[in-house]
Amino acid sequence: MALLTIDNPVFVTYAICAALMVLKIMGQGWMTVYRMLKSNSGLASPEDLQRGLINRDPDPSQLEVNDYVDRSRRMHRNDLENIPGFLAVGLLFVVINPALWLAQVLMYGFVLARLAHFLAYASKQTHEVRATFYTVGSLIVIYMALHVLWKLLL
Repeated sequence: MALLTIDNPVFVTYAICAALMVLKIMGQGWMTVYRMLKSNSGLASPEDLQRGLINRDPDPSQLEVNDYVDRSRRMHRNDLENIPGFLAVGLLFVVINPALWLAQVLMYGFVLARLAHFLAYASKQTHEVRATFYTVGSLIVIYMALHVLWKLLL
């Protein structure tokens, strides 16, 4: 069986999880833009103060940090720090042909950890709560990377 085809259930698991995580990254960016437009604040760059169709009345205060916008921006940054590692090592994990149950536990576990992290961040839970979900996702990616190395080097 070819490993990188839809005939391989491990690859299908990866493809589902990868697509969900790409949608999460892209959706978070759009959420940040929505929040900036809704609040008319939280702009990131001085050039954002130029008059235009959307920003008809620019004001320097629009560059001040707005927690409503910045919270989304921080969630986006966190996604960009964590999801690409999963995307890379997940594909390598498929190539070593692990047991389906292991791939599903790890890959769906990562997606659930990122979803839980998002909900914790969006609902302003404590750092300890967010860190717990981050840690679960991070340990999954680390395990997958070590598993790939172990299979390739032994």
